[in-house]
Amino acid sequence: MGNARRETPAAGRLVLDIRDRPDPPALRFETAEGGRLKLLRQGERAVLLGALTGDGCCHDLHLHRLGAYRSPLPPVDSPRMRSAVDWGHQYARWLERSEGAPLYDGRWQLSPRTAFAPGIWTTDLVDTWPGGLLELYCGGGWHGILPLRRLSAPDAARVKAYRKHLRDGTLAPVLLWWVPFLDGWLLLDGHDRAVAALAEGRSPECVVLTRLRDEELWRRDAEAMAEGHRQRVRRLAARPATPETERQRATSERGVGDVLAELPYDPSAIRTWPLSGGAPAWHALAGPAMFQFPSD
Repeated sequence: MGNARRETPAAGRLVLDIRDRPDPPALRFETAEGGRLKLLRQGERAVLLGALTGDGCCHDLHLHRLGAYRSPLPPVDSPRMRSAVDWGHQYARWLERSEGAPLYDGRWQLSPRTAFAPGIWTTDLVDTWPGGLLELYCGGGWHGILPLRRLSAPDAARVKAYRKHLRDGTLAPVLLWWVPFLDGWLLLDGHDRAVAALAEGRSPECVVLTRLRDEELWRRDAEAMAEGHRQRVRRLAARPATPETERQRATSERGVGDVLAELPYDPSAIRTWPLSGGAPAWHALAGPAMFQFPSD
């Protein structure tokens, strides 16, 4: 499954440098008609169909999930949840070995997240099945959670067991995948755990998988920022030394230092692959699924 080098830039945050991974990954987005027709595939199975409508900065993404998705992680049993587990590292090991994961060559981050903006897990959770509608805008619009399988009822037996784990403080986090062109997250693992947390009035604790920018890109930006900082320092040095110029120099150094420290961990766009067979292949899948366009 290729090689991976790990780095731990901050407490709880893990970066995987994936190399020599088979291409394309098992879980991947494919597109046709200039990206307006979208398909999420896992291995040979079509998992999700999407069609963009609208122009300019306003688009609607109409979705239909096909019920074929399988988690890239193995089931998490109660004894494991009750043990001391570093979930970020555990999920990383499972994803590296998985035959259904979205990893391809490059840098990927796994980071814990426990707090979300209001509405992310409520109004912006796509709890309808199998269809859905996302409103996307150039400046960001939806910013929600898209489950890849049907959510269970809050009183389902498995959900009840997970609700007890939550009250005991032993519930494993759910796994999300940040997808920039959706301006939101796919729920990769832990659908019932998410329902359990929500039923208890809590936002689920999460581990978020994010594709990071390639090294040559962030290093190029880092050098440009460093050069800009050097020029500002030279201009300040040419002025008479005053408390104000010293304050400006110190503020500039702190600001550029903070930005440079985070540049290697900026999210990147994710790759998409051409849909084999193009639009006719997409429509052949959409027909049996009774996927409806607003224009039909």
